[in-house]
Formats: sequence, structure tokens, C-alpha cells
Amino acid sequence: MNKDFEIQKNVMEQLAWEPLLNATEIGVAVKQGIVTLSGELDSYAKKLAAERATKKIPGVKAIAEDIKVGISPANKKTDTEIAESIMQSFQLNLSVPTESIRVNVEDGTVTLEGQVDWDYQRNAAWRCVEDLPSIKVVYNLIALRPKDIPLNIEKKISAAFHRNATLDAKGISVFVAGSKAILEGVVHTVIEKDTAENIAWSAPGILSVENRLEIYPYISD
Repeated sequence: MNKDFEIQKNVMEQLAWEPLLNATEIGVAVKQGIVTLSGELDSYAKKLAAERATKKIPGVKAIAEDIKVGISPANKKTDTEIAESIMQSFQLNLSVPTESIRVNVEDGTVTLEGQVDWDYQRNAAWRCVEDLPSIKVVYNLIALRPKDIPLNIEKKISAAFHRNATLDAKGISVFVAGSKAILEGVVHTVIEKDTAENIAWSAPGILSVENRLEIYPYISD
């Protein structure tokens, strides 16, 4: 069986398996392991769910998102209502430093700005927003406040890679230049690539991550 055809088949079956999604609304095309998702969905949460489902499939090297979010007039909220919902969601999440984050909403497009101390706080703010109704897209522009870089930070990041049960860390190298972590080497899935990047972001003092990891899927018999 053609490898791209097999990936396409598996992605379509995975999309059909996801309870949040109607797979008939999503187009799937594959070329050399790069999956393009297209179509129109009625929520930003569904768009993210389609992307996450696709990342689970072996052989996927990258995802090109061409899904548009179209909010029906019956379910559409005003920008003010969206902003109020976001702030309420922030208040319920202890990981979100609300005093450090600014929220802008324009025609359903949400932009998060400000500075926080840790990447998990930035991610927590984004997760508070992603499932809310009437949102078309979210831009997370929250930055991290500068910190001193600990000694042996490269070894500490590498050790975190090896502790993670979902990551094959043998093929990953990490270099730190100033406050930037650079990841090089080979992983086997998109999820592994994302996991490695998230681990690097969690290192104290790291303000940016350049993910150069290449994806080489496991070879099956």
C-alpha cells in the first residue's frame, strides 16, 4: 500500500473516532508524510481536536492547517461577551496570573499579551481560551520574563528528555545559546517533537526554543 494513502486512511479513521468531530466536514490530503487538513468547522476547539487527532498517526511528519472556523449567527457572541468569558475562565484557573495578561478580542480573534514567569502559565492561559464558544483563532503572544540561566542547563534539559516515558530521547541533542534552546536530531512522531519542545520550554531561563528535530517514522516489518 502507498505510504501516503495509508496515512490518509488512518487519519480519516482517527478523525471519525473522535467524538467531538464529524469527519465528513474535514478534508485530508497527504503528500510525503505532510498532512493537509481542510474544510470549515463551527468551533476553534474542533479545529484543535482535528490537529491533535492527526498528530497521533504514525508516519505524519507535519500538518498544514487549512481549516476555517465559521460561527453560526445563532451561536455567535459579541467580542465583549467573549472577553468576559475569557476573564472568568482565567479567574477559575490558579495557574493563570491574570494581572500579567492582557486580552484583546476583535471579530472572534483573540490575542493574548503580557509577561509571565513560566511557560506552563502561558499554556494555561491558552487552554482557558481554546474551548470557549464563538472564537475563530487564538494568538498567544504572552512572553516569558528573563531569568538567570542555571549551570549545566543543557544536561538538565537532556535529563528531562530521558525521564519522559513518551519520548525516545536517544536521538535528541540540545544546545543553549544565551536564553535560546536549540533542539537537533531525530524523533519518530509529531507528538514526540512537540513533547521535546515543551520540555525545553519548561527549563528555567529559556525564553525561546528553536526546534530543528526531524521526524523519521518507525520502520515496520
